[in-house]
Amino acid sequence: MNLFYTLLVVLQVLFGLHFFMPLILSIAGQFRKPNRLSAPPVEADYAVIVTAYQQVNLIPMVVDSILKADYSNYIIYVVADNCDVSELHFEDPKVVVLRPAEVLASNTKSHFYAINNFKRNHERLTIIDSDNLVHPAYFNALNVVFDQGYEAVQGVRAAKNLDSTYACLDEAGDIYYRLVDRKLMYEAGSSAALSGSGMAFTLALYRSCLEHLEISGAGFDKILQYEILSRGEKIAFAEQAIVYDEKTAKTDQLVNQRSRWINTWFKYLYLGAKLLMKSVSGLNWNQFLFSILLLRPPLFMLLIVSFLFFVMDLLLMPLFALYWVLAVITFFVFVFKALSHFKADDKIYHSLKNAPKFIYFQLLALLKVRKANKISVATEHYYEEKISK
Repeated sequence: MNLFYTLLVVLQVLFGLHFFMPLILSIAGQFRKPNRLSAPPVEADYAVIVTAYQQVNLIPMVVDSILKADYSNYIIYVVADNCDVSELHFEDPKVVVLRPAEVLASNTKSHFYAINNFKRNHERLTIIDSDNLVHPAYFNALNVVFDQGYEAVQGVRAAKNLDSTYACLDEAGDIYYRLVDRKLMYEAGSSAALSGSGMAFTLALYRSCLEHLEISGAGFDKILQYEILSRGEKIAFAEQAIVYDEKTAKTDQLVNQRSRWINTWFKYLYLGAKLLMKSVSGLNWNQFLFSILLLRPPLFMLLIVSFLFFVMDLLLMPLFALYWVLAVITFFVFVFKALSHFKADDKIYHSLKNAPKFIYFQLLALLKVRKANKISVATEHYYEEKISK
């Protein structure tokens, strides 16, 4: 019986460690010196890859936002996969519309279709989703970080729509991850997690990581970050490189999207284990911290399992229930720290009271996880916005 309780405590400590990770990362970050830029940023040559699948209604807006950036050294490649491009007309020579002859239904295939049709040998590439809008300072912010010696950079994906409770809650979760998985991870000497768009790489690194792989379904960013860290590289976080991303506004959209994300976590969970073993054998701090991040379950699963552990502890070992009280307090401290740091809209604070309903829909997504890749290969976009002139 003592062995049973010992194993139960160890299991709970390891599981609950994810709630204490933000505190651990914050402390670790205090002992690291920030990188200093030794020379002015260079205006590097970017390929901007904008991917679209079946929908092109938002393409004019994202292209317009890029063309309005305070930058000039780039070419935009719009890969319109399985799309009707008859209405896509751009007069600016910086915009190239590519329509593959065959349906690709894959992010990486779309990216490499663009790469194989580059108009010139670009130094860097950045990946933008069709529902994104780009901040005018995006490229200059990327350059500041690249010129510190990094070859991979993740920017910020901020919400462009907060017109529903679900969009606000989606953004609240994203802000928490932005603080913990990107800012604190990077400042602690590890890498920022990739988030599918608003990210940039040297062309050489991107090709080295993915050109030899056949990737189907969602989650190419999971494989990409594993490949980058396996090569001993770090993914930097550029807090001023901002793209505006469409957040889930409808329940069916939320369930379908989350089912794909949960499916992706299960599918690539083994990468966390591989990286953990690699980090231990190589004594690599960057890989070690990142492997813990890869092994962490989605937030709603963490909260539900923690609650079940808490109830069980009240019955079996009441004193240990305090561990979960401290864990949850720490979690909420960093939730509000994240919202404060990134200056969250008041709507987001007001939406938090509906978090249980948000968790409920993610539970529904969990039930659909085995069929996730059959639902759709892309999130359907509903949000429309007029472009300011």
